[in-house]
Amino acid sequence: MKIKLTSIYVDDQEKALRFYTDVLGFVAKTDFSQGPYRWLTVASAEEPDGTELQLALNDNPAAKTYQQALKEQGQPAAMFYSDDVKADYERIKGNGGNFTMKPTDVTASIIAQVDDTCGNLIQLTQLTWKG
Repeated sequence: MKIKLTSIYVDDQEKALRFYTDVLGFVAKTDFSQGPYRWLTVASAEEPDGTELQLALNDNPAAKTYQQALKEQGQPAAMFYSDDVKADYERIKGNGGNFTMKPTDVTASIIAQVDDTCGNLIQLTQLTWKG
């Protein structure tokens, strides 16, 4: 069994596509529409055939409440691993990313958080624990 797809709710799919590709550096994977429904995914440029992230339109009132509560509490909606958070921080910041947390040493990792402009905080994590 494999994890092939995971989803994140976004308030604007076009804006999300720009953020996840132009700012974070992911690649567009699947994009098709049927009526008002749009299936939109991105993948890591490092693993384009790996796990896809669906940028799902958040038109669900329960999901909107949950998304807003997470953001208000400073909790990330998703976590992406990095080999070098400080370098990714500089690259993403240079691409226009707005960080709510600069690279910070915490237990066994370095983390940073960026606002995806579509209702979510995204955490970048570099593991420093050697076990």
